[in-house]
Amino acid sequence: MNTGMGDAVNLAWKLAAVVQGRADQRLLDSYEPERIAFARKLIDSTDQAFRVATSRSRLVGLFRRYLMPKVLRAALGTAFGSRRFFGLISQTRIQYRASAISSGKAGAIEGGDRLPYVPAANGDNFEPLRALDWQVHVYGEVNGEFRAMLASTGIPVHVFPWSDTAEAAGLQRDGAYLVRPDGHVALASPVQEAATFQRYLAGLAIKPRLAERAPYRITGTMHSLA
Repeated sequence: MNTGMGDAVNLAWKLAAVVQGRADQRLLDSYEPERIAFARKLIDSTDQAFRVATSRSRLVGLFRRYLMPKVLRAALGTAFGSRRFFGLISQTRIQYRASAISSGKAGAIEGGDRLPYVPAANGDNFEPLRALDWQVHVYGEVNGEFRAMLASTGIPVHVFPWSDTAEAAGLQRDGAYLVRPDGHVALASPVQEAATFQRYLAGLAIKPRLAERAPYRITGTMHSLA
C-alpha cells in the first residue's frame, strides 16, 4: 500500500505540472527511474522473507522459531534499530539521489533526499509543505539579494531559525534547499546563489501554482470546474 501511494504521489504532481503547463514534459522522464529502484528492492526482500517463512528446511525452521525472535528483539530494542525499522516500514528513507532532477549537496543533505523534519518554537518546517508546491528553504539567515532575485520566479522562500535540531538533521547553516512538491529536495546548495536556482528552474520550465481556487462552483444544479 505504501509503495502504491508513493508511486501515485510521485507521478501525480509531475503529471499535473506538465498538463497545466507548469513544467517541461521531460519532468515525467524522472518518474520510472526514481520509483523502479525501490520497487525492485521491495520485491527482492519480499521474496526472501517469503522463502524463509515457507521453507521446510529443519535448519531454517529452528532459525524462525528460536533465533529470529531474539535477533528482532535485540535490533528493535535500540534507538538506532527502531529508527531504521521505522524508516524501512514507513518508507521515509527513500531517496532519489541518482535522479536526473536531483542536484547538489549542503551539509549532509543531497538533492533527492527527503527533507528532514525540524521542529521550531513557532511551528515546523513541514508546515509550508502543505502548499504542495515548489519552495526554497533557508535555515539561518537569508541574503536579501538572493530572496529578491528569486522573487521573479514566483517560488516562495521560507526562512527558519538555525538550531541544534537543524544541525542534527544534517542541514547546513545558511544553506538553501529547493524543495519539490512531494517534500524531497531537488537542489541543495551550501551558498545562497540565486543563479544556480534560476538555472535549475529554467531547465525544467518550472512555474509555481496559481493562487488556490475553489475546486468547484455551483451553477444552478450543475457542478463545474472553477
